[in-house]
Amino acid sequence: MNGRGLSHDGTIAREGALEKVPAAFLPVVDAARAHIAETFGSTRLHSAYLYGSIPRGTATPGVSDLDLQLALHDGPTAADRADAEAIEAALDRAFPQIKGVGILLSSTRVLLSELERHDAGFFIACLCTPLLGPDLAAHLPRYRPTALLARETNGDLALVLPRWRARAAEATTNADREILGRSVGRRLVRTGFTLVMPRWGGWTSDLDESAELFGRYYPERVEQMRVAASTGRATSADPAALGTLIDDLGPWLAAEYTAVHGRKAPRP
Repeated sequence: MNGRGLSHDGTIAREGALEKVPAAFLPVVDAARAHIAETFGSTRLHSAYLYGSIPRGTATPGVSDLDLQLALHDGPTAADRADAEAIEAALDRAFPQIKGVGILLSSTRVLLSELERHDAGFFIACLCTPLLGPDLAAHLPRYRPTALLARETNGDLALVLPRWRARAAEATTNADREILGRSVGRRLVRTGFTLVMPRWGGWTSDLDESAELFGRYYPERVEQMRVAASTGRATSADPAALGTLIDDLGPWLAAEYTAVHGRKAPRP
């Protein structure tokens, strides 16, 4: 991998590996693997993946969360979602080194579909680390930092903004604002990065690096993007900063993204 997250052929390298998992999180990963195998079994589960800071090797005990993607043979049911929530709760209770657990559920049909080729497919092939079962990346292409990838990964920010505003209006506790702030901050930084990704010609998931790379092309907005990066990691949320991100940076970024890359293909 070169300094821009690319393989020798110029395609985006898979960013995580089980060998990169910090020692403090190895028991968490082992327990997650056991819970998933026991709960879903081979009849429901095709494969399971880690993503985020733990497989990238950058996780901080007591601060980082555990992120998992499950690929099911069929579309997820209400029972599947209940089982996933039970696993999330069990792992969160058992391991103080994680701040929370998130499990995404998708069918292999959706993950390998043409519609998701440059969004969920890219996510599996480049941002996810295999944990259980056969790797779906074997059925997906190699990806390059193109405008198509930018459009299909983050070209729907405008659709998210109304939901953020509604959640911000309903947030009554610091915990509510922290959860929202981390989601808002991370999404804005990643959108800002993919806006400039084709011009920079590489890939990174590091929030601070993403903010600074964005700032090379949009220096007038870099301070707001630095606030977004900080908010994406924060253990508390400043309501004023959160409001600025949602009501100022967010709408500007959505409009600029559409102007540069176009809108993401509509999903059902």
